[in-house]
Amino acid sequence: MQTARTVPAATVVNLRDLGGIALGRDRRVRQGVLFRSGQLSELDPESDRAVRALGIRTVVDLRTADERQWAPDRLPDRARLFVADVLGDHPGVAPARLRALLADPVEAERTLGGGRAEELFAETYRKMVLSPGAAAAYRAFLETAADPGARPLLFHCTAGKDRTGWAAAVLLMLLGAARATVRSDFLAVNPAVRAAFAPYVAKFLDGGGDPAVAAAIIEVRPRYLDVALDAMDERWGGLDGYVRNGLRVPDAALERLRDGLVIRGAGAGQAGRLPA
Repeated sequence: MQTARTVPAATVVNLRDLGGIALGRDRRVRQGVLFRSGQLSELDPESDRAVRALGIRTVVDLRTADERQWAPDRLPDRARLFVADVLGDHPGVAPARLRALLADPVEAERTLGGGRAEELFAETYRKMVLSPGAAAAYRAFLETAADPGARPLLFHCTAGKDRTGWAAAVLLMLLGAARATVRSDFLAVNPAVRAAFAPYVAKFLDGGGDPAVAAAIIEVRPRYLDVALDAMDERWGGLDGYVRNGLRVPDAALERLRDGLVIRGAGAGQAGRLPA
């Protein structure tokens, strides 16, 4: 199943182009306009040719204020920054503290052992769907992505897997992707995230940390997405209710998203032949 294409960036983790993802018969996401990644704190705008070639106009940062302070973005040339803090209502939750959770194996076992790490992340996904602050952030993200003048657009969190993963899932569903396609793209980030966090995990394990705890922290899992989808379905009756009544995205913005980001016919077929 088609997932986002990896962009071979030298200084940005987990950079992927949503272009080419299947949206149904002869319909795919337009290439070169929507990108997702991990944080841009290590970006070298001058030397990283892969990023420079994208022509990014807007960067949407989904991280908390603390994360932005500790690791501020370095922006591509001429790009503007737009902050949409998903977890501002809950700044201490797990996705905002990935490295901190891996820094103390003893504390990690005490607070996250016995399956508690997965439970913690699953509960955070519920918060990303149900909290007012998250709703405001995702509405801002979608309205920004709907603006033709803001594209090409890159959106990211810390690792590009949780907050970014739900943002991509909602966007793809809005464009017409089946949930099976959304799930495939959601899980496809795991190899890149494992590689990015390998040094932290190695140190965690060397200190006696539990491999199961480390895996729950750095991976996305089918259950995480299922929890978010179930929360959306239970509270708002599905995607349409979530977007219109939960996020309150105007119809005009939804129309601009679909008009600008979906290609049909022969062009869609060509996009589908690109490597994943």
